[in-house]
Amino acid sequence: MIANTFIKRPVTAIVISVVLVITGIISILNSSIEQYPNITPPVVQVNGQFTGADALTVEQTVATPIEQQVNGTPGMEYMQSNNTNNGLMSMNVTFKIGTNIDIATLDVQNRVSIATPLIPAAVSRLGLTCGLLTPGCL
Repeated sequence: MIANTFIKRPVTAIVISVVLVITGIISILNSSIEQYPNITPPVVQVNGQFTGADALTVEQTVATPIEQQVNGTPGMEYMQSNNTNNGLMSMNVTFKIGTNIDIATLDVQNRVSIATPLIPAAVSRLGLTCGLLTPGCL
């Protein structure tokens, strides 16, 4: 019955559709920002540099010991490591949404410091950095 009405009167159907779309747009624009949840997961980044080493050497001597220590950090979802041929190692440790990022960063720093004796002295001398990865850097 309703279908027949809209088939016989297409202008009515178009007007109702346009009114619904305009009402939806007005509702979205008037929604306050507090209603949107923070859905960006917190990420801690660990960086290291092994000057003169290729990617495979960096992976075996720097990334693997750090990954073994960081693995299992409370609240951790996953981690991703990237090693380059110019000796750079970058590891992103992603945590569950709602995790206190200050505590997570401290946990990762503590675990990296446990792995420090296992990595080459050249990397330790240049330093390993741990810090919060801002969402714009993803």
